[in-house]
Amino acid sequence: MSGAAGFAIEVRERYRDVVADRWPVVADPEPDELPSSWLHRLAIANGIAPRAFADVLGLGDGMWSPRLDGHLPDALAARLGARTGVARGTISALATTDGAPASLLLPLRAAARRNRSTWIQYCTSCFAEDRAPYFRRSWRLASRISCFRHGCGLRDRCPACRGALAPFAQTDLIPQHVCAHCGFDLRDAARVPVAVAARRLERSIDDVWKVRAPEESSRTEVLVARLLHLPVVAGGGSSRLLTNLSASARIRCFERLAQRAGEEPIARFVDFRGEGRRPSPSSQAHPRGAELVDLVAAYARVAAGGSRLKEGHGDRDAVTGRSTPETFRGPSSHAGRAPPPD
Repeated sequence: MSGAAGFAIEVRERYRDVVADRWPVVADPEPDELPSSWLHRLAIANGIAPRAFADVLGLGDGMWSPRLDGHLPDALAARLGARTGVARGTISALATTDGAPASLLLPLRAAARRNRSTWIQYCTSCFAEDRAPYFRRSWRLASRISCFRHGCGLRDRCPACRGALAPFAQTDLIPQHVCAHCGFDLRDAARVPVAVAARRLERSIDDVWKVRAPEESSRTEVLVARLLHLPVVAGGGSSRLLTNLSASARIRCFERLAQRAGEEPIARFVDFRGEGRRPSPSSQAHPRGAELVDLVAAYARVAAGGSRLKEGHGDRDAVTGRSTPETFRGPSSHAGRAPPPD
C-alpha cells in the first residue's frame, strides 16, 4: 500500500517461518571454551538469563551447565547443533580435557569455604582481552595455577565478595564475567603474581599430558596419584588433595615445592617415561617426600624433545619464553582495582 508520503507497506514472511528451528542469535564456541561457558554466552545472546536457559534445555537447576563440562550427552549436542547451526562435532569436542585425566578436574562445588577449591578458575587479563569473555577448559584443572599467556596466577573467586563463581545461577541478562552474587566485573580484578620456578613446574606437568603415549596409562595413574598428593610433600600443613585446595593455596603449594626442588624444579620428578612404579595403597595415602619432590620432570628428557613441538604456534609466554597455542582477541581497557588475592 502506498500513499502521498511515498512509503510502502508490504506483507513478508513471518519471522518464525524464516528462522524455523534456529535460535535468533548464534555465538560460536571460542578456542578451548568450556561447554558451560558457551551455553551461558548463547543464553545471554538470545535474551535469556543462564538460570532460565536451563529450563529451555530441560536440564533442571543447580549447577546445570558445569555438569556438562565433563560429559555432554549426544542428544543434547545434536539439539544444540540443530538450534545453532554449529557442527555437532565442534560442540561435542568442547567437553574434552586435551589428554589431562578427569581426576585432575576441580570438583563441582557451588560454594566453598576459604582455602577450599571451587569448580572453575579464570585469568583477569584474558577476560579483559576477550571480545566476549569466556571460561577455558584448561582452567578446570587443579594442576593449572597460572595463565600461560599473561604469566599471572588464576583466581577462583570474586575478589569483591569472595564468593565462588556462579554464572549458571545468573537470573539477569548480565555477561558471565560479572559476579552473579555482587555484580563485580571480574576484568577489574588485580593480577596475581606467581614465581617463575612454580610456573615452570606447572608447565612441565601440562606438557606431560600432551606428549604421553596411549600405552602409558599405568604410568599416568602413578603420576596423577602423586600430583593429587603434592600438598603433603610441599609442606605448609595441608593434608588435602590438590583438587580440594583453592587457587591461592595451590599457587603457594607449587611455589614451596619448586623452592624445595632447587634451581631445576623441572628435573625433580619421577621419570614419567620409564622409571615410575605403581605405588602401593599405603604410598598413595602417605606419599614420601623423596618420591614426589622427584615427580614431574625427569621430564627434562621428554621436554627436550616433545615440548619443542609447541614452538612456533601461537603466542610466546611472557615470563618463560615458551610459546603457547592459546588465542586471545581484543584490547584491554581494565586496570586492576580489586583487593589482593586470598
